[in-house]
Amino acid sequence: MRLLDELRAGLDRLDHESLRRRRRSNAQPCAPHAVVDGRALSAFCSNDYLGLAGEPALARALAEGAARWGAGAGASHLVSGHYAVHDALEEALARFVGCERALYFSTGYMANSGILPALAGRGDAIFADRLNHASLVDGMLLSRAGIHRYPHADMAALEALLATSPARRKLIVTDAVFSMDGDVAPLAELLALAVRHDAWLVVDDAHGFGVLGPQGRGALAEAGLGAHPEAWRIVLVGTLGKAAGVAGAFVAGHADLIEWLLQKTRTYVFTTGAPPALAHALLESLRLIEAGDARRARLQALIACFRGHAQLRRWRVLPSRTAIQPVLIGDNAEVLAVAGALAAAGFWVPAIRPPTVPAGTARLRVSLTAAHDEVEVIRLARTLMELERSGVTA
Repeated sequence: MRLLDELRAGLDRLDHESLRRRRRSNAQPCAPHAVVDGRALSAFCSNDYLGLAGEPALARALAEGAARWGAGAGASHLVSGHYAVHDALEEALARFVGCERALYFSTGYMANSGILPALAGRGDAIFADRLNHASLVDGMLLSRAGIHRYPHADMAALEALLATSPARRKLIVTDAVFSMDGDVAPLAELLALAVRHDAWLVVDDAHGFGVLGPQGRGALAEAGLGAHPEAWRIVLVGTLGKAAGVAGAFVAGHADLIEWLLQKTRTYVFTTGAPPALAHALLESLRLIEAGDARRARLQALIACFRGHAQLRRWRVLPSRTAIQPVLIGDNAEVLAVAGALAAAGFWVPAIRPPTVPAGTARLRVSLTAAHDEVEVIRLARTLMELERSGVTA
């Protein structure tokens, strides 16, 4: 029983450090209102930023896709699991983000963890923002390249690392919108450094695609980098299970880059293709995103509403202009207690703790969507202020 005893001891340590994670089962579709353990809650925890996950038109498109294409792909994309609707989706994605070509993946995690080993190996160097998503970190480790992590958004530190690197191939890797802080990477400065030091720039736009930029074309479009003469250096990753409301991800860029990734990305080559029905639904999602200026305007109004009403003193709403509005608490046990008190008041807001965020920076991750109601946003902000004032005991 020694092996099981070791696991039990590890679980006990997680409990002692207030780090054990627990799933909550929602009895309702993804929407601002959830039913968890029989209790109705206002949900401020999903990445469904435009409210498309529950959009009836998207549900109909998914049903149409299943009726047309069946339930599964049957094989990997490079055997027999690639369908005409996959081609249509990739062409539409490439047009939408202004790239020559795109490659559709089953998940964002598979995209990020796969493309970095395809682009870098022993003798190469990867330069990564310290707050990048875990999928990028895992991709770096799998690549066996030298890893250099620079302080969050510190361009001077990054340039110093690049300047002293003798690596034959260099990759700069960053989130576009940082998933636990909500701030946006300095993409124009990053591209300038990539040009100066002859590097690839890998940008994970998981939380910007569909939300930022004209017609929701993403953080790169917002930064005006699509027409940059060195834009061929950019490896763009977008997620299709957040603002797009369905599932999957894509990588877009120069046609030769995408062909290389198709040949060499193990998480693409050696996995069963994503169901073509999802690709059919995602074509409708792209249409809704492009026509979604009203949704994006409403989301921005709700962000301003929350920030205007959440006037905290001891806790702190971190600077963010995106749908991710983190409330810094600090202590693991305290953030769990605050999340529990919010649940008692009717709100589902996740408590984020290490290793997702650095030690000592536990936080609530308030996630807003265009489907939220302003009254509920204000009520959440006021409840946070009341809990801070009254003091929540761990």
